[in-house]
Amino acid sequence: MIRLPEKPLPAEAREGLVKYQRELDAVADYAERVAQAKKRFSVFNKIGNPVFDHVKATLSDMCAGARRCAYCEDSVADEVEHIRPKTLYPEVAFAWANYLYACGVCNPRKNDHFAVFAEGTNVLTDVRRERGAPVEPPVAGRPVFLDPRVEDPTEFLELDLRDTFYFVPKGRSGTEAYQRAEYTITVLQLNVREVLPQSRRAAYWDYMAHLGNYLRAKTQGFSQEALDALVARVRTRQHPTVWAEMKRQHARLPEVLRMFEQVPEALKW
Repeated sequence: MIRLPEKPLPAEAREGLVKYQRELDAVADYAERVAQAKKRFSVFNKIGNPVFDHVKATLSDMCAGARRCAYCEDSVADEVEHIRPKTLYPEVAFAWANYLYACGVCNPRKNDHFAVFAEGTNVLTDVRRERGAPVEPPVAGRPVFLDPRVEDPTEFLELDLRDTFYFVPKGRSGTEAYQRAEYTITVLQLNVREVLPQSRRAAYWDYMAHLGNYLRAKTQGFSQEALDALVARVRTRQHPTVWAEMKRQHARLPEVLRMFEQVPEALKW
């Protein structure tokens, strides 16, 4: 996971979301607002609704590669995901900043999982509502789940490029940073889905191959236009976190270090 690039949502779509949210906020009872949030989102989030057509197009532009999921970076993103679940926080059911594009595997896994560091105690508290539980507002507190719309997950997560290609927390065990990283990895099942570490490993060698192609083209005197085209391909590959980690960890990885020593400009790609 990396921080998503911010793209402007067209004014008419922003105004449409504000209108939807204002109408939802007018529902006085919290439980009814939750019910209406689910119902109205399902009604509006359909092909042909101009507001959500714009939402999806803009979220697509924010994705890596060929519209890769913002969470796993591997599968095609085709579902509008609420970072703060609408079943818990109906006040942001139609908030643009609460959306990202996820795949049909990650979205159900994330679902309504959410936790906070509770006000007053700072204890990590799971606020997910159990089936049949009273529909009441969640405990107030600071979010635990990493939000790639507003923060850089790579400040909390590190990718093991030497061996497992698993995500691991960067912070010390017991710290809030560690807990946030661990919670996010667990909720999204970023390591236990076997295909993901395998895909990250493949992406690593794919990036190495692209660097090699660039180096050969540069050595053979290709035009700047041709070199720029090769750089553009690197910047639009899936698993952008692998590339970010290759740059961050290059001094620790001999084969990557040798490549970047020959192509130092790649550290700025």
